[in-house]
Amino acid sequence: MGRVTQRRKVHKFVLDGSAQALEHPVRYREDFLAVEEPLEVRLGHMSFSVTMRTPGDDFDLVAGFLVSEGIIWDAAQLISLRFCAGEDENGVQTFNVVEAQLRPDVVLPETGRNVYTSSSCGICGTDSIEAVRKSSHFSPADDSLSVPVEVLAALPDRLREAQAVFDKTGGVHAAGLFRINDDGEAELLCLREDVGRHNAVDKVVGWALREGLLPLSGTILQVSGRASFELVQKAALAGIPVLAAVSAPSSLAAELAQETGLTLVGFSRGTSLNVYAGSGRVRVPSNF
Repeated sequence: MGRVTQRRKVHKFVLDGSAQALEHPVRYREDFLAVEEPLEVRLGHMSFSVTMRTPGDDFDLVAGFLVSEGIIWDAAQLISLRFCAGEDENGVQTFNVVEAQLRPDVVLPETGRNVYTSSSCGICGTDSIEAVRKSSHFSPADDSLSVPVEVLAALPDRLREAQAVFDKTGGVHAAGLFRINDDGEAELLCLREDVGRHNAVDKVVGWALREGLLPLSGTILQVSGRASFELVQKAALAGIPVLAAVSAPSSLAAELAQETGLTLVGFSRGTSLNVYAGSGRVRVPSNF
């Protein structure tokens, strides 16, 4: 998996009361950690933002980040992406700077970014809360998608089955984009993992942009963690009509979902789920 994971020696303390634990309470072993490194995003030669992320699918991450910032919404607006030269103290190429060349008519936002964005927060650098509520070029409210509740409830397990990096480290979030096929089943279109849940979503959206798939009408975005305001915003800006999370949404996330016409699902655990906005898209069997 390259730089996605890193090996590290650890001291494991076992306190389960077993004879083996009593004889050897401290064990030495090797563990795998999810890699976290900075990524600088440049627009042309101008530094725009630095975010902490798990390396891999970096072009998707940058493309999705620009969609989430409301800067671009069409693949034709993104001319190119390239890694800039950068080395660590040992002279090894870090691949931690990506330069995006945008079409000349793309207007950059008046609000700026502070230099640093952590892996736990995708909007910490915005200048004001008003700047977060960006205007979308797509409207989830116009999407006629209808999802069987049993299909929706099964998505967390489908997501978990595909999480290769989580299997190795237990330390990354995941975002999976699904579409209902002609057989009524959820088809996984794209899955991305990252130490930052917002990065995982940006990687999915960036993949879709580069494939020319925006707006993502008729799709469901399943995420492994909670549903924050920023994730609802990212889904709405990409034209995704349904966002489902295994944990809770925030109050602001629910309000934004209601405003944009997006269906917001939380506590999706296989046998139950809560719908906090847009329940009309969730279809239940006639015998319910």
